[in-house]
Amino acid sequence: MPTALVTGASGFTGRYMVKALQEKGFRVVGWGTGPTGADESLASDLTDAAAVQAAVSHAKPDWVVHLAALSYVGHADQEAFYRTNVFGTLNLLGVLAELDTPPTRILVASSANVYGTPGLEVIDEAVCPAPVNHYACSKLAMEHMVANYFERLPIVITRPFNYTGPGQDDRFLIPKIVKHFARGERVIELGNIDVSRDFTDVRDLVGAYLALLGTDARGLRVNIASNKATALRTLLETMNELAGYEIEVRVNPDFVRPNEIPRLRGDSTRLHSLTGWKPCYDLRDTLEDMLAHEQGMLA
Repeated sequence: MPTALVTGASGFTGRYMVKALQEKGFRVVGWGTGPTGADESLASDLTDAAAVQAAVSHAKPDWVVHLAALSYVGHADQEAFYRTNVFGTLNLLGVLAELDTPPTRILVASSANVYGTPGLEVIDEAVCPAPVNHYACSKLAMEHMVANYFERLPIVITRPFNYTGPGQDDRFLIPKIVKHFARGERVIELGNIDVSRDFTDVRDLVGAYLALLGTDARGLRVNIASNKATALRTLLETMNELAGYEIEVRVNPDFVRPNEIPRLRGDSTRLHSLTGWKPCYDLRDTLEDMLAHEQGMLA
């Protein structure tokens, strides 16, 4: 049975990734800070080089899915983005490159936030990155450092646009909205509701990751996107319909981010050409599943 190592396995995406790999026949070693659902779990700190050496040498993975990252844009410790996202990744790749039998496939998750605000209707991988916050800057710095391993390791870098699904932390926008509706709250405070985003279901995202891992693609950066931009106002209208009532939106200036990216829509042509991948979940389906999940948690 082949072994897959998933970093960030206790996180939102990681839990879905672990399950999908197990269903594909892998023995999964989950690297996380909490329960992972994996066949074996590790709790090492990526920023501790010695701990990374010990963990990877123990796992001896055939595939590696590197999801671990500090991903909340509003995180207070700005330096932590670079310690975790850049140096943690370098610790991992440095050890993988020295294994007697290196992995046959490695996927490293970056972010579409690296594109910044290019002012284009559609964003493909040819768009020059211009990040506008520390999270995105750390991800772009990570990409540049990862590229130094392209000749030594079979790496593909993914740039997912916004994605969501049942179980996502309500520090993020859509889960926050859904949980308000699940609780029957009549008022919600939000920031800029005129932004538009390209939303993918986490289950489709994991499907795209598996599809890429099943190819010979290496040394590439690949967008993961639905190819549609949905306005937050439209999303709120959909939730009003699903919940059966209209919530009052109050704009809180404290929630309006500086350098807010007004519109992000991805072009996933490269992904489709490599794998044939297409999303299976419509955003309305995702929201409906999320609402049912949250209502079930409250029952």
